[in-house]
Amino acid sequence: MNYQNILVEVRDLVLVVTINRAEKLNALNKQTLDELAAVLVENAQNAEVRGVLITGAGEKAFVAGADFSEFSSFN
Repeated sequence: MNYQNILVEVRDLVLVVTINRAEKLNALNKQTLDELAAVLVENAQNAEVRGVLITGAGEKAFVAGADFSEFSSFN
């Protein structure tokens, strides 16, 4: 599957998921959360994955938290 906000690779039995929104300090929006959930479900039965590492792109932040500019419109 192609993702807009995350990068995914398997390295040495570890699923490495990089949140790739460095321009927003990797703040979590709905699409990013949906993509994270999807990649975890897709790899839940993957015999080549023994662990998961979630990291953030860029130098400034792992994750800044929720992207409140987007979440304020949800109920």
